[in-house]
Amino acid sequence: MADAVSVDWEALLAEARRMTGHAYVPYSGYPVGAAALVDDGRTVSGCNVENAGYGVTLCAECGLVSELAKTGGGSLVAFVCVNKAGDVIMPCGRCRQLLHEHAGAGFVIRTPQGDLPWEDVLPQGFGPQDLERVRP
Repeated sequence: MADAVSVDWEALLAEARRMTGHAYVPYSGYPVGAAALVDDGRTVSGCNVENAGYGVTLCAECGLVSELAKTGGGSLVAFVCVNKAGDVIMPCGRCRQLLHEHAGAGFVIRTPQGDLPWEDVLPQGFGPQDLERVRP
């Protein structure tokens, strides 16, 4: 789990907590901040952005993955997300799929139950390899 790169969990938690202050949550009042370490040592982060059309609300993980792409791509090594109180929370199912697409080998997530390897969070995740199996 994240052996190749040293994970500074306190720094990731601090960044995730900082990001809750940037969240736009006029409807739920539930800010979420997320931060992740990239395989090249960068930290990427995001916050949730709500919309009056609830179905198009962007989770914090969406912003994080967008920043990942914007700043050069790479693979995620370690991830954490928090609520307004700074408590570690789990990503929703949609965001687990989003993170799966960008997870590197050994990706680890901090959860309310401790640090877990990604395979324990999203076992048998669907990804690009599944699409390759059916392409002509």
